[in-house]
Amino acid sequence: MFCWLSRLYRGLSRPTRRTTQLIWGSFSRSLVLSSQRRIPELSSFVARTNTCGELRSSHLGQEVTLCGWIQYRRQNIFLVLRDFHGLVQVIIPQDESAASVKKILCEAPMESVVQVSGTVISRPPGQENPKMPTGEIEIKVKTAKLLNSCKKLPFEIKDFVKKTEALRLRYRYLDLRGVQMQYNLRLRSQMVMKMREYLCNLHGFVDIETPTLFKRTPGGAKEFVIPSREPGKFYSLPQSPQQFKQLLMVGGLDRYFQVARCYRDEGSRPDRQPEFTQIDIEMSFVEQTGIQSLIEGLLQYSWPSDKDPVVVPFPSMTFAEALASYGTDKPDTRFGMKIVDISDMFRNTEVGFLQDALSKPQGTIKAICIPEGEKYLKRKDIESIRKFAADHFNQEVLPLFLKTNNNWNSPVAKFIMEEQGLGLIRLLETQEEDVVLLTAGEHKKACSLLGKLRLECADLLEARGVVLRDPALFSFLWVVDFPLFFPKEGNPEELETAHHPFTAPHPSDIHLLYTEPQKVRSQHYDLVLNGSEIGGGSIRIHDAELQHYILATVLKEDVKLLSHLLQALDYGAPPHGGIAIGLDRLMCLVTGAPSIRDVIAFPKSFQGHDLMSNAPDSIPPEELKPYHIQVSWPTDSEIEKSSLNHPCHPES
Repeated sequence: MFCWLSRLYRGLSRPTRRTTQLIWGSFSRSLVLSSQRRIPELSSFVARTNTCGELRSSHLGQEVTLCGWIQYRRQNIFLVLRDFHGLVQVIIPQDESAASVKKILCEAPMESVVQVSGTVISRPPGQENPKMPTGEIEIKVKTAKLLNSCKKLPFEIKDFVKKTEALRLRYRYLDLRGVQMQYNLRLRSQMVMKMREYLCNLHGFVDIETPTLFKRTPGGAKEFVIPSREPGKFYSLPQSPQQFKQLLMVGGLDRYFQVARCYRDEGSRPDRQPEFTQIDIEMSFVEQTGIQSLIEGLLQYSWPSDKDPVVVPFPSMTFAEALASYGTDKPDTRFGMKIVDISDMFRNTEVGFLQDALSKPQGTIKAICIPEGEKYLKRKDIESIRKFAADHFNQEVLPLFLKTNNNWNSPVAKFIMEEQGLGLIRLLETQEEDVVLLTAGEHKKACSLLGKLRLECADLLEARGVVLRDPALFSFLWVVDFPLFFPKEGNPEELETAHHPFTAPHPSDIHLLYTEPQKVRSQHYDLVLNGSEIGGGSIRIHDAELQHYILATVLKEDVKLLSHLLQALDYGAPPHGGIAIGLDRLMCLVTGAPSIRDVIAFPKSFQGHDLMSNAPDSIPPEELKPYHIQVSWPTDSEIEKSSLNHPCHPES
């Protein structure tokens, strides 16, 4: 590759104008040719001539051989054959000379695998099926072979047949035959291939595999531990290739990319799995804007053609702005209902809990407006909202209902002065039948509460027919300027990293690192899509002294665990940064799937189990001996306590 490029550059540097034009002309033509999509050969190397889904009127009269599953059979006259590409109707011969063919096709159970050979013919007039891509033709069979008979199925292979997720995961190999799963996995493959093209072919990235067996990393999520044959020594499965990709930059690789497998030993949620895949990227000599432009181009290039095109650049919002307006660092910007600060309007209020809140440090009064809330929200919904606020945030939520003539209906309406009422209408742009939810307290706590209620109310309104979030709209957003550190949960005097310990401080805040580290902003950026974080990255620390200070002094971590990285940074590490895109989560949003388990071929259950193979499984004691470990079985009380604390337990 480098030789070819050097020859191209040498040719371009020659003084002859005609030579330069020829080289550029040839080069541009090759780019055009390489960018043209070839139609894939779907029947090469196999025992069929065509796929079931490709046959059309243009194939009339052709002799074809098809392989697939029997999806449907009617009156032993015809059947529908299915493969990954689609469906085709097959006519079962009725004459005695073809009795053996008829026997095979009539007696084979549904979902049996057969091979048929015959002629493509037109369907009789009036029997065409316009809903079927192959609906103008059918196959007149001459020979048939039963390749494998199917036993009675645990469920029908039809997407509209309702199945529990546990049943789907137990028989995942059958669930994969469904149209939706086929679409999800094939679209995932196509998008990943386009990402490879964009990164490697267009922008010179190097695809490099990094180790799966690694060592424990300080901070972050819990890691899976793997025993070794050395007593007391264990590997850990990496949460991400973070350290390796930074070391690759130290090694001069300049641009790294990987479709990386990552592992976290934490409870599953609809958008989490113990093992997951990310598009992992790192670059040398780059700034935040460079990473953002790269990712915008990557998504634009790989975006499915059946979706509305991605518009770049993506809007950007600071962490502080996101929290203040949406109550979260991953706002869904497809709909309004923003949080509004109304503290100044109620400085002289007579409402007790509002007075108390404003008298405290960082005390604020916040509100959101629910459009037509009085029409769609029931009394029990309002009660549920208030109970949620009290139980989870120890906060009071006050509902205000706007009536005719700009009058407010509320238990505290008599305490709201006319000027305050009109101010609320102006600030929140409320209209008749709107409901305002008002709360007061410390800024972050009040915003977080209203952020959750904003999403909860959106769910309630949409369940009653209001369209707030267009499912066909993809709303991308960069969230930037995160804090470098957060107070530790349970011990607010100590700090932990908001992203990871290798994230560089904001250049404007370096001086605060040694005096007020809790005020330091980071060079960390998240990519949000429709209210879900689909990517996160940062500019990294490339100075060993600064990295050592943050690890040892600020975070109080054992620097010995990262001695290899600190040493590498001392040997001329270039400035570098990167990002990781969560492929599973991205595909879940692109396909509209209810869970990331619907875009993964063989996912784990909520409990982290493989229901198909019953993994994890026990190992005989003699097989554990080489690893110098033995199982300590929990007591009955410990098992009961563990089940009560499990995230899927009904009481948890």
